[in-house]
Amino acid sequence: MVQVRILAAELPGPPPPAAVVAGDRPAHRGCSPLHDAASDPGPTLGEMSNAWLVARARELIAHAQRDGTDGQLAAAEETRRLLDEAQRRGEPWTLGQVLRAVAVVRLVTPVLSDTADPVLDELLQHTRRHGLVVLESDAFALRGARALQAGNEDIALSSVATALAMLDNPAPDVLVTKRTWERLLATALVDIGLVLTQLGVHEMADEVLARAHQCIRDNGGPHEISVHLINRVKLLIGWGLRLERVGREEDAQERYDTAAAIAVAVEGPWRESLFPRREDMAAWEQMPVLGAAFALASPGGEHVPLLRALLDEVISPREEILVALALARCLELDGHPEEALQVLATSRKHLAEDTSEPALRLSLVREFARLSGPDGGEVTMSALEQYTHELESELWSLRQARIATLLTRLEHERLSRRAGAFAAQAFQDPLTGLPNRRALDEHLAALLEDAREQPLSVALVDLDGFKNVNDRCSHAEGDDVLRIVAGTLRNALRLDDVVTRYGGDEFVVLLPGAPLPAAEAALQRAVDTVAQLPHSFSRGVTLSVGVVAAGPADSSTHVLARADAAMYQAKRRGGNQIASGV
Repeated sequence: MVQVRILAAELPGPPPPAAVVAGDRPAHRGCSPLHDAASDPGPTLGEMSNAWLVARARELIAHAQRDGTDGQLAAAEETRRLLDEAQRRGEPWTLGQVLRAVAVVRLVTPVLSDTADPVLDELLQHTRRHGLVVLESDAFALRGARALQAGNEDIALSSVATALAMLDNPAPDVLVTKRTWERLLATALVDIGLVLTQLGVHEMADEVLARAHQCIRDNGGPHEISVHLINRVKLLIGWGLRLERVGREEDAQERYDTAAAIAVAVEGPWRESLFPRREDMAAWEQMPVLGAAFALASPGGEHVPLLRALLDEVISPREEILVALALARCLELDGHPEEALQVLATSRKHLAEDTSEPALRLSLVREFARLSGPDGGEVTMSALEQYTHELESELWSLRQARIATLLTRLEHERLSRRAGAFAAQAFQDPLTGLPNRRALDEHLAALLEDAREQPLSVALVDLDGFKNVNDRCSHAEGDDVLRIVAGTLRNALRLDDVVTRYGGDEFVVLLPGAPLPAAEAALQRAVDTVAQLPHSFSRGVTLSVGVVAAGPADSSTHVLARADAAMYQAKRRGGNQIASGV
């Protein structure tokens, strides 16, 4: 039995109208128009907050998902400018979310979809470096969506298995709010659910979207709620079409009825979402998938005018297939089978080269075959229909094999991650997630022996005022401060720099390829960043840093002793600064 999970107020909505009156319509409303720097320069990006950059990136995704090519290209260009600014600032969570926006806008823009691959690669590299697990999982989900665009189901299966395994028990990041974390988790789950829906693995997609529902219910805004409900409608319609193909019409009708009920519930949050929209029209009059849900639940000629209008506004192959199927059924029931056949034939021709919706394409082909078969009818089954029935039975078996493959890969990924976690524990500090003293000793010895890593700088970092945090507050708050400082240090330095926990409130930083002046400049950024942290995060602690140059003739013990002496020199000067040693 399918449960209706509705997040918006369950108000009774009006049935679809008998006809839609064509004519001039007000301009789209929703998120703000794409910025035109020439006509309205406004504040520069450098003057905007990180929160503004992320919010604007979300708005541009909403625009690209509902705009034509020109609007999508404009959104892509503006996300590129946002990315330039986010890269200049270097704040990991902001940069990760903007990178995701750039990737999504390119994925939904047909003329740019091929350019999404390097952005996804960059997103994966960035999230791995900074330990942004929920965004890394989302990157794998988006890679799965991209693989389906390219017709590679095997890569999509592997990608979505990896994404799911990463979200088994994700630990929230203390550097973002609980609400932000939950919204990012929901976004990743929704993206995973969409890939599973495209693969036709509807039961698992339903479970994943139900999990996303828990996050969205407590922390989502109107846009997240409307997106979630629309995705539920997409899932249920695809599921219903799949059940029809194996003769389970009653189960299919149940999915269609549920989808129509959710389409009514979308109306409230839709009015406050970021999507471009017309205020004088209902959501199901503007969103093709919602209009298709009403028509498939109760097909008839009264839906034809609306569906014809929606077919002209479809953006994605999924939308085109769903609306074409709904329109064809309504035309057939209204006594126009030839027109219904023409609608299906046109969509088949238009989507001949598309491979992104394998499950829905089968439904389109099946409907076309049914309407164009030589005999058939309500009483007898033509040879073509008999063949189709047998083929569907075989495809159902293949679908079960696909689910088994996905579950096997998911379990393998989980086991691999557990094994990797056990191996890493021997070299990882459990509190901060940084390499521990054992890992430091091995890494420093290897760097000192490798001439290619010269010049090499080594820094010892100690927290000023940390004892007072433990004395005044609690050891739990002290642990939070250590985690925050550890993450801040790691994020402020270069990709090749290694931050390790030396013990207590001390850290050691290895800067291969950095002469002393360059190391001092990099470490000064870290000192300044920690000093500027909100007091609620840092509890007022600052950094004293001692940095030295190390050479092949040095031993690890000697290098660390010199760095320790330099650090105490920085403390004697008052802390919150760097001292260089000899």
